[in-house]
Amino acid sequence: MPGNNYNGSSSRVTRLLRQRELRKSNKTSHSNEANDNNSRGSESFEPELRLREEENGSLEGARVISEGCEKLDGNPDRQRLLVVANRLPVSAVRRGEDSWSLEISAGGLVSALLGVKEFETRWIGWAGVNVPDEVGQKALTKALAEKRCIPVFLDEEIVHQYYNGYCNNILWPLFHYLGLPQEDRLATTRSFQSQFEAYKKANKMFADVVNNHYEKGDVVWCHDYHLMFLPKCLKDYNSKMKVGWFLHTPFPSSEIHRTLPSRTDLLRSVLAADLVGFHTYDYARHFVSACTRILGLEGTPEGVEDQGRLTRVAAFPIGIDSDRFIRALEAPLVQDNIRELAERFKGRKVMLGVDRLDMIKGIPQKILAFEKFLEENQEWRDKVVLLQIAVPTRTDVPEYQKLTCQVHEIVGRINGRFGTLSAVPIHHLISLLSSVDDKSEGYCLYKMVWSSISFLCNVALVTSLRDGMNLVSYEFVACQDAKKGVLILSEFAGAAQSLGAGAILVNPWNITEVADSIAKALNMPADEREKRHKHNFAHVTSHTAQEWAETFVSELNDTVVEAKLRTRQVPPSLPIRDAINRYLQSNNRLLILGFNATLTESVDTPGSRGDQIKEMELKVHPGLKEPLKVLCSDPKTTIVVLSGSDRSVLDDNFGEYDMWLAAEHGMFLRLTKGEWMTTMPEHLNMEWLDSVKHVFEYFTERTPRSHFEPRQTSLVWNYKYADVEFGRLQARDMLQHLWTGPISNASVDVVQGGRSVEVRAVGVTKGAAIDRILGEIVHSKSMTTPIDYVLCIGHFLGKDEDVYTFFEPELPSDPISIARTKASDGLKLPGDKKSSLKLPASKSGSKSSHSKTHQPLLNPDKRNTNHACGNGRRPSPEKISWNVLDLKGENYYSCAVGRTRTKARYTLGSSDDVVSFMKQLADASL
Repeated sequence: MPGNNYNGSSSRVTRLLRQRELRKSNKTSHSNEANDNNSRGSESFEPELRLREEENGSLEGARVISEGCEKLDGNPDRQRLLVVANRLPVSAVRRGEDSWSLEISAGGLVSALLGVKEFETRWIGWAGVNVPDEVGQKALTKALAEKRCIPVFLDEEIVHQYYNGYCNNILWPLFHYLGLPQEDRLATTRSFQSQFEAYKKANKMFADVVNNHYEKGDVVWCHDYHLMFLPKCLKDYNSKMKVGWFLHTPFPSSEIHRTLPSRTDLLRSVLAADLVGFHTYDYARHFVSACTRILGLEGTPEGVEDQGRLTRVAAFPIGIDSDRFIRALEAPLVQDNIRELAERFKGRKVMLGVDRLDMIKGIPQKILAFEKFLEENQEWRDKVVLLQIAVPTRTDVPEYQKLTCQVHEIVGRINGRFGTLSAVPIHHLISLLSSVDDKSEGYCLYKMVWSSISFLCNVALVTSLRDGMNLVSYEFVACQDAKKGVLILSEFAGAAQSLGAGAILVNPWNITEVADSIAKALNMPADEREKRHKHNFAHVTSHTAQEWAETFVSELNDTVVEAKLRTRQVPPSLPIRDAINRYLQSNNRLLILGFNATLTESVDTPGSRGDQIKEMELKVHPGLKEPLKVLCSDPKTTIVVLSGSDRSVLDDNFGEYDMWLAAEHGMFLRLTKGEWMTTMPEHLNMEWLDSVKHVFEYFTERTPRSHFEPRQTSLVWNYKYADVEFGRLQARDMLQHLWTGPISNASVDVVQGGRSVEVRAVGVTKGAAIDRILGEIVHSKSMTTPIDYVLCIGHFLGKDEDVYTFFEPELPSDPISIARTKASDGLKLPGDKKSSLKLPASKSGSKSSHSKTHQPLLNPDKRNTNHACGNGRRPSPEKISWNVLDLKGENYYSCAVGRTRTKARYTLGSSDDVVSFMKQLADASL
C-alpha cells in the first residue's frame, strides 16, 4: 500500500508462496498413504455409488464426512475453521420427540471442504426445519454435534421473511441481473422493510451462535448473500476475530446494486470482514466499484480502504473434487449404466445439458438454438440427440411454473417437428430427480449423469444467462479425459474465465451463434478436440475444491497478519483524559485548530457521500459554539484556526470569538478584533494564477458536479461528487495539461488530495507559515510567559502535515525541516538543540491592513475587496532576549482527524470526536 514503511505487497506474496509450497509438501508426504488406500479402489468405492433413493441419505457424502470428522480428532493443534452458511450440510428429519435422522448432502461447498485436512472444521447453519420446542432443539443439537455441525434455530416467520422473502425475492434476482420485483410495487415497498429487518435479525442470530462457539484463533468463514450482514455483527462482538466472506453468486455492477434500498447497509457490513472473496475478477471489480461509487470510499488494487482500514477483495475461483469424478467412472455400477445407454443411443452423437429449472440457466435459449441447428443441418437430424436434464426448483412460484410450461411446449414442438416413431431429437428429463433432497448441480450430475452417460457425451451445452460459476462445466471436463468431448460454455457463466481457452464461448441470447457453435463442436477434428480438452483438464485437476478452500483460508490468515503490520503504523487515539490534565496544569497554552472536517459539521454520513451544497458552504459545528467561547475567554489560552479556506469564510464563522484566524494556509492572519495582515514571503510569485484559473474553469465545465475554489495564493479543483472514474480521468488529464503548459516553468506545488487538485506557490504550507504566525501572536499579546502546552488538531493534507512536526522536541531528519528553516526568516526553530523559539523583545508590529501598499505580483483583481491586506512583515530579529517556547514532549499533542497515515502523534475519528473533546476541555477549564 502506498505510504506504508514496509513492503507489504512483496512480503505478503512471499508468505503466501511459502504457505503454498508447504501445502504441496504436506500433500506429497501423505501420497503413499493415499496410494495404499487406493489399492482397494473399486471395492471401497462401489458402495459410495449405490445411488438409490430408498437408502434415505446413506450416500457416499455421509461416509466421507464421517471419516473426515474422525480424522480431525487426531491433531488437536490444527486451527479451527468455523464455516457459516445458511444451510448445514445435512437435512434433519424428526422421527420422534427427541429422535432425529440426518441426511447428508454433498453439494459444491460440502465437497470443497471435505478434502481440507489443514483445519478442524465446524459447520454452523440452519438445519432446514422448524424446531419450536426445547426438547427437540437439544436432541437435534446433540445429533448434529456428531457430524461437527452446530444448528441455528430459525422460526417459521423469520424463515419466511428472511429466506423466502429478502434472500430469494430481493437479493438473488438482483445479483443475477433480474432486478427488483416489478409487479405490485406498493406492496413490495411496504413489505421490503420488514423483510430487511428479518434479514438483519436472522444474521444476528447466526452471529450469536458463532460467538457462543468461537475460540481465540478461530477462522470464521461466512458464505453467500444470505449472510451479508454477518461480518459486521461478528466484528462488533470481537474486532480481533478473523472473518472472511465469500459470495457464490455473481455480484452485479454498481448501477444494478445501487437500486437496492439497503445497498449501503449491506456494503458496509460486508466491508467489516478482513477478506472478501468472489469467483471471478469481474465480480470483485463490481464490488469495489459499488463501494467507490455508492459509499465514496477509495478502491485500491488490493481492495477497499476506509479511514485507513483495508478490506482485501480478491477472486478465488472454486473447483471440484476431480479425482472423485475420475474414479467414479471405474465403478461397476457406472459401467453398467454406460453400456445400457450406449446401446440405447447407438449411432447417434449425444449432447448433454444439466441445469436447475431456473430462469437464469437459459434452458429455452439452449433448446431454441438446437432447433435452429437442426433446421440448418438436415444431415444431423437423425444423428444427434440432446439429453436435457432439468431439476425443478421452487415449484410453488408462478414464474417458475410459467418457465416449466414454456420448456415443455418448446420441447414438444421440436420433437413433433423433427422426431420419428423410433427416435426424438430431445430427451427432456424433468422429474427424474424430483424426490432427491439435495438439488445442487454437482450432486445431480454425480448421482445420475456422470455415472451413466459420461462416455457417451460428445458435447456439453451450458447456456446460463447469468451464473456465479457453474460447476457442470468442470464436472464434464473431469469425466471426458477418454472421450475428449467439446464444451460449449456461456460467456456469462463464471467458469468462462477459467475454461474459456478450451471451451467454445457463446452468447446464449444469440441463438444463431449457439447453433453455429453446436455445428462446430460436432464437426471438430480430433486433434483440436484433444488440444482444447487437454488445456481445460489440466486446469480442472489442478484447481480443485480443496485447493480453493485452503487458498482462501490461507489468504485470510495472511490478510490478518498484514493488517496487524499496517496497524502498527497507525498512531493511537488521542488520550483525552491525559491531554485535559496537562492542559489544566500548564500556564500558557496554544491551540492550533484546522477548520474543514475538523470544526465543521460532518456531511458524510455512514453509507452516503454527503451533501455537496452543505459541504461547499462551510459552517462551524453548532456544538462548538459554547466550548469555543469558554476556551477563548481563558487568558492563558490562545486559539488559532489555521485553514486553507478564504478569509471571508473564516470571518463568517469565527468573527464573534476572541481568537486568531490564519487563512489560505497561514498566508493571511488576523486577530478577530483587528485587521487582516499578510505573512507571505516577499519573493512569492503569483503570475501563474490567471492561466491556471482558466484551466480549472475549463475542467469544471467538462466535469459535472465538480467545482473550483479561487483563492489569492492558491486554486483548488474538487471532484469529490463527480463520477469517481470520470473524475480521476479528468484529474489526470488536467495534471498533464498543467505540467506541459501553464505551470511548466512556474514555482508552484501541485497538491493532490483524495478527490481534489490544488495548485499553490512553492513554500506555501501550514508548517512554513506557523513560525511567522507565532511571531505575530507573541508580539501582539506581549507574551512574557513561555508557551508550555501545544495542541494541534486538523484534517490536513500530507503537504501541510509539517505543522505537526513543527513543535516536536526532536524533529526527524527530513526535507520538511530544511524547507521550514529557510522559511523561518531568522527565527530559531524548536528543532534546534535547545528546543526553544526565541523572539525579539521589540514591540514594533507589522503594518496594518490600512496600508495602501499592496503585495507585489498579486493581481489586485483577484483580491477580496472586503479584506484589504497590507504588506507589513516582521523584520528579522537582531536581538534574542527570551525563550518563547518551553515545550516538553508530554505537553505536545498533535492529532489528525479522520486520517490514519499521518505524521501526527494521535488520531481522532471525525469532527464529532473533536466536538466531544472540545466540550470536555471547556468543561474542565471552568
